[in-house]
Amino acid sequence: MTPKRILLAVTAVALLAGCQTKPNSSGASSAPVVAPAPAPVVASAPQPAPAPTPAVAPAPAPAPSASADFSATSGPIRIDAGASAAFTDPNGNVWLADQGFDGGDNTERAADLAIANTDNPGIYRTEHFGMNSFSCRLRNGSYTVKLHFAETYDGITAAGGRVFSFNVNGQDFKDFDVFAKAGGGNRAYVESVVVNVTEGKLTITFTKNVQNPEINGIEIIPNA
Repeated sequence: MTPKRILLAVTAVALLAGCQTKPNSSGASSAPVVAPAPAPVVASAPQPAPAPTPAVAPAPAPAPSASADFSATSGPIRIDAGASAAFTDPNGNVWLADQGFDGGDNTERAADLAIANTDNPGIYRTEHFGMNSFSCRLRNGSYTVKLHFAETYDGITAAGGRVFSFNVNGQDFKDFDVFAKAGGGNRAYVESVVVNVTEGKLTITFTKNVQNPEINGIEIIPNA
């Protein structure tokens, strides 16, 4: 073989050697690198909203008793029926504000309303009407109960316009007509009854007949 052919053969071998993939040191072919598959995203189930804590309504306050308590009182008790505040009459007697009634409503007349048959017209310018009863706690004993009335409603102009009955600790007053008893409107009338309190309580019940029952004042005076 000529030197030129030898050179060509060596060159070809070198070229073929350069085209071969270099084997791993272990002798195995290199495996392609595969990226790990991403972990599947699992959507979390929606959580229910917490139930709201129910509001607890405050316990209602106990209804006040309709009965007034004078069990610690030893002297006279005077109540200005229908009045929103205590009242002192011309004789210096203190009349308490409206209390002790079950049911009904209060009304006040003009401060200068003239009332005949009395030196204490202020008591008759307020009234409690439409009530079922009046009651109060008292010490046991004998009392004179004075019930003060005056027909001051201008819608009643004659006898028979207001008729009702009442009972004072078991004593009945039937078909009571304020206008007739007083002899007209805007005139004071006082009904007195002696009662013996044995169970620590005075009770006056009222029964409607014509119009609502009404009263202007109550005095409870211990008997010596």
